[in-house]
Amino acid sequence: MTPELTALTLAALLQVVQYALMAIPANIELGPGKTMSPRDRSRLKGSLEDQLSDETGRLYRALNNHFEGLILFTIACTTVTVADAGTGFTAACAWIYLIARILYVPAYFFGLSPWRTLIWFAGFLATTFMLLAVLF
Repeated sequence: MTPELTALTLAALLQVVQYALMAIPANIELGPGKTMSPRDRSRLKGSLEDQLSDETGRLYRALNNHFEGLILFTIACTTVTVADAGTGFTAACAWIYLIARILYVPAYFFGLSPWRTLIWFAGFLATTFMLLAVLF
C-alpha cells in the first residue's frame, strides 16, 4: 500500500475513534431515550449539539470538521495513487495531514486558540499541496 493510502486508512480509523469519543459522552449526557429516538423536530427543543456540554459539543464539532477535511484528503490520496504520482513529498504531506488531525482533536476539545486553527491549517495546506503535486 502506498504511504498516502496508509495515511488515508489511518485517518479513517481516526474518524472512528473521534466518533466514539463524541458518542459515548453524548449518550451519557442525553440518555438513550433521546439518542435512540427518531429525533423528529417536533420532539426536540433545539439541535442535539445545543443539548450537549461544551466539551462534548467541541468533540461533536471536531468530528464534523474531520468529515469535511477527510473528503478533500481522500480525493488527494486517491488522485496521487491512481495517477501513480506518489513521491516523498506527497507521502510527507499525507503524514502531516494525519498528524494535524490527531492533534486537532485535543486542541479543539481544550479550546486551544489559536493553536486549533493553526493545526487545522497545517492539515488543509498539506492536502492542498498533495493536490497541486499531482497537477505539476
